[in-house]
Amino acid sequence: MKFIKTLFKGLIIILITGIALLYIFDYGYIIRAAKIVYFTGHKTAFIDDYPYFENDTIKKGNNTSPWPIHKNYNSTNPTEKLSQANEDWGTVAFLIIKNDSIWYENYHEDFNKTSKTNSFSMAKSITTALLGKAIMDGHIKNLDQPVSDYYTQYANTNLTVGDLASMASGLDWVEHYTSPFSVTARANYDDGLAETILNQKVIKTPGKAFEYLSGNTELLAMVIEKATNKTLSNYLSEGFWQPMGASDDALWQVDDSKNRLAKAFCCISSNARDFARFGKLYKNYGKWEGKQILDSAYVVKSVTPRFKEGPEYGYGWWLKKQNNKDFFMMRGHLGQYVIVQPEDNLIIVRLGHRKSPDYGKTDAIFTNDIGIYIDEAYKMLAHD
Repeated sequence: MKFIKTLFKGLIIILITGIALLYIFDYGYIIRAAKIVYFTGHKTAFIDDYPYFENDTIKKGNNTSPWPIHKNYNSTNPTEKLSQANEDWGTVAFLIIKNDSIWYENYHEDFNKTSKTNSFSMAKSITTALLGKAIMDGHIKNLDQPVSDYYTQYANTNLTVGDLASMASGLDWVEHYTSPFSVTARANYDDGLAETILNQKVIKTPGKAFEYLSGNTELLAMVIEKATNKTLSNYLSEGFWQPMGASDDALWQVDDSKNRLAKAFCCISSNARDFARFGKLYKNYGKWEGKQILDSAYVVKSVTPRFKEGPEYGYGWWLKKQNNKDFFMMRGHLGQYVIVQPEDNLIIVRLGHRKSPDYGKTDAIFTNDIGIYIDEAYKMLAHD
């Protein structure tokens, strides 16, 4: 019994010492991360985590605009392969929108058409849409505007807002989703996000090559807030959420209750139908119900590769060629997708808990699940 007591006492001392060291060396956010993730039975960030964070509200307008329902709504069953994929990878929402009408829609578990789930990095596409809006509104000159006009820390770097939007900043950021000591984890769970971002140095020549870094989008968001003198959530509400007739208020996670800086690299909580509106907006070259709310030239540039050596990315949007068709998409951690094929007037939305098992095991740009969602949606449409 004495041995057990001594062992227990030693473990308590080790635990207290470890926690103290984390705070001493400014890694206290790891404790918060563990409470949110591991203590809730998860292994990574999860799609309905918004109650564990501070949030700003993205307010809908007084005039909401429901999606039209296609005459053949849910008249075709999902293919066997799609059904299996949805079951295996924890899909909670799957939509096929044809000719701007909901053609197929299905929800799983306790999720429904109004359930909020985390966009994760789909928020990057929305943030770059806000950049386009800020340029259109005259708050930012153009894609070549220097970041140093807003943050002198980047003087003499030649870093531009366009470099941030196209993932070509050259920032000293390591994109790592599993290490609790990574800057990515700190950005998600620590307070004082602006300090973390402004500590990032430019270590490569900006504007030369694509390199996916979440810090780019956060710094871009900080520029947009300075340029517009509005919070990201308010600017999103005024610029897009209300004009597009979003059906529900959404939430944007912020770093803490004092600073309230939106986590622009991730973390807009909304539903599948409202996320899909950005697919429709870009498919229609920035026009919504006859009104140009985003410059068409900016939209075209956004869904066109900036670099020949990086054809998978434009300005905030992922680009994929499949079956001799060109798709562009919003894309987030764990398999959050809004996939658009403009010539076929098609939008596919998938929200869920996991990607396909090849995730992290190869150097492929796109995981297998994306191709399956596209192929199986087209097979379903062939029966229409």
